[in-house]
This record gives sequence, structure tokens and C-alpha cells, in this order.
Amino acid sequence: MVPRYSRPEMTAIWTPEARFRIWFEIEAHATDALAELGVVPREAADALWAWWRTEPAIDVAAIDAIEAVTKHDVIAFLTWVAENVGEQARFMHQGMTSSDVLDTCFAVQLSRAADILLADLDRLLEVLERRAVEHKLTPTIGRSHGIHAEPVTFGLKLAQAYAEFDRCRTRLIAARADIATCAISGAVGTFANIDPAVEAHVAAKLGLSVEPVSTQVIPRDRHAMFFATLGVIASSIERLATEVRHLQRTEVLEAEEYFSPGQKGSSAMPHKRNPVLTENLTGLARMVRGYVTPALENVALWHERDISHSSVERYIGPDATITLDFALARLTGVIDKLLVYPERMDKNLNKMGGLVHSQRVLLALTQAGVSREDAYRLVQRNAMKVWESDGALSLLDLLKADAEVTVALSPAELEEKFDLGYHLRHVDTIFARVFGK
Repeated sequence: MVPRYSRPEMTAIWTPEARFRIWFEIEAHATDALAELGVVPREAADALWAWWRTEPAIDVAAIDAIEAVTKHDVIAFLTWVAENVGEQARFMHQGMTSSDVLDTCFAVQLSRAADILLADLDRLLEVLERRAVEHKLTPTIGRSHGIHAEPVTFGLKLAQAYAEFDRCRTRLIAARADIATCAISGAVGTFANIDPAVEAHVAAKLGLSVEPVSTQVIPRDRHAMFFATLGVIASSIERLATEVRHLQRTEVLEAEEYFSPGQKGSSAMPHKRNPVLTENLTGLARMVRGYVTPALENVALWHERDISHSSVERYIGPDATITLDFALARLTGVIDKLLVYPERMDKNLNKMGGLVHSQRVLLALTQAGVSREDAYRLVQRNAMKVWESDGALSLLDLLKADAEVTVALSPAELEEKFDLGYHLRHVDTIFARVFGK
């Protein structure tokens, strides 16, 4: 976790204090269930909660000091609790194993992290919709291979991003449900020394579902899917960030990041206004994706369990969620304040002498009886003259002067094929599909 790329609400989930508090709740709820079953005295469960109601400070340093001797984090925690609660604490952890605590806690943390990420996505979707509607009919050039293709609108670019992040939200909801599982099944997951009712009780208290079959650990395919989903969201962030970066290039300059008063773009060149936020997002996306492969490799554990996954998850759990939370918030801010230049879009759209209308002429020629091969040849030979003139020549003028073209299409028919509105006539249909209205 890098403080520079962290936000307090998400970071708080991963502090040692937060982790130990979840551990205690797992242990105390399990002891409650054991008391109901008559396995441990009711006084034992009551003693735990009585101490907890005093809102004790979690002494992380004391727990760490015990772990330095025991070399076992859960035992160190249980020892510290026993020192504070007293004799009744001996009934804690009856029939449980460390993974019951660790895996269930991890499920709680990832579920809470997912809730924050879902809220982040909701805010991003709101901004994307607002800006898409704002620029619904702002014409701009669509590009394929980085080269001018045909007209689109800037609103359509943002509508596409909205649809993509809406899919991301759907995937994250499913991943959250998949990861929100509780395992209190004891050594090798057989419930030999603890009743399945305890697991059901703890799961209900913590808002989790029960793991149908654990092997002392919750199966890591769940975690792999969760982190893979975060990786896909990161890729969607990079896709939109890369679009902004391209549009901010000096030669394009159709949109750019907000440049605040007092902001400096370069230590050497005072004129610079660099796309630093979206460049940063590209880097952060690489990091989040980097956590996916270790999560996939964690799926294959030895037999009923090993702990090769443990060190990995201590890294990727906090780092992936904290980084993605920051990235989503940053992207939301970028789109919210994005400076959009319709005049520059119009200038770029018309830069190449009407080449963007070439397909309409091609189709019109075929409909007028010209073979597709000949139609393509006629349009291309005139289009290349415009291309090589860097837009100084007009495709429409060249076509009007081409006898092979005008034998099939009149000047008026050619002019009609250069109508910008033709390309935008289905924008409403696309918006209805994306936004449902």
C-alpha cells in the first residue's frame, strides 16, 4: 500500500486493528453458537462480549510481541485476548482451526472492499452519463488504427465507457457474492470437532454465506475470480484513460484534463499541460492487473491446504483494492472536470477534405449499378489525391470532376453523401440502449 495512492475508507479495512476486530467477532460469534449447543458454558460467551463492550483498544504491539515468540499470528491474538478476558477465554476457538478465522476474516474484508468499489463505480457511472448527455450530439472524428475513419459524437465515446463500466459493476456484484463465504469447519474441513451450525451462525452474523465444502480453507477459485474482476475493471480504466491521453496530444487537442490554477506541467518548460492523471491511471491499472496472476496461481494448493497463498494474499488483498479504489475516484474526477473542445473536434473532423464520407459514395455508386470493385477504385483514386494533399483538396470537388463518377451520380446526389447528420441519425437509438431511456 502506497499512501500516495490510497484513500482512508478503503485503507481502514486493512489495518491490523480492523483485522483483529473481525477476528474477535468471528471467535465471539462462534463461542455464542457453541454455548447455544451446550458445548461451552454460556458464561464463556458472555465474558467475551462483556469485555468487548468496554470498547478495548487493540494493542497491536502486544500481539506482535507474543507472535514474535509463538511464530503464529492467530495463537498470538488468542493469547492476548485471554490475558484480557481471563479464565473464560479458554473456551474460545473450540474445534476451530486458524484458517477458519483467517479465511472468514478475508471474506469480510473483501466484501467490504467490494462495497466501496461498487460505490466508486456508481459515482463514475453518474459522471459518465452526465457528460455523455452533455455531448450527445457533439460531432467528432472516429478513428480506427489511430487514423480518421467516420464521424461519431463525443457523447457516444462516453456512452461506450458507461456501458463498459456498467458491465464491470455487474461482474463485481457477482464476484462479491462469490467471495462472501464463511468457513468454520475445523481441521481439513470435516466439522469433526465443531458443529456445522456454528458456521451457519457466524456466517449469518457477518453477512456471509456458508462455504458448501471447504478443505480447511475456502477454495481459492473464488478469490481468483474476485481479483480477475478487479483486473478487468483496471483494464477498463486504462482504456478510457488512454483515450483521454490521445485526445490531449497537441496535434489533436480535442479534450484535456483540467489544469488547475497554480498547477505546473514541467519543471523545465512552463508551457506544458501534461495528461499526468490519466498517465498515472495507466500505471495503476498495470499494478492491479499484476495481482491477478498470483491470485490464479493460489488456486492450486497442496491436498486439503498449505499456506503458499497466505503471503500472496497479504499483499494483493490490500494493494489491489486500495489501488483500484483510488484509480476509480481519480478517473471520476478526470471525467467530471474534463475540458472538451467542440471547435477543435470540428476542425479535425473536416481536416482531410471530406475523406470521412468516402464509404457513402462507395455505397451509392454500387446502388447506381457500378460494381463494388470499380466503385472502390473510383473513390479511392480521388481519395488518395486528397490524402496526399494533406486535405488541401476536396474529395467532393474531385468526385464531381470525375467523369466515371458523374456518369453514375449527379453533383446533387454526390453532395447529399457529404451530409454529417447522416452519420448521427441513430445516436438516440444507441443512447436508449445504453441508458434505458
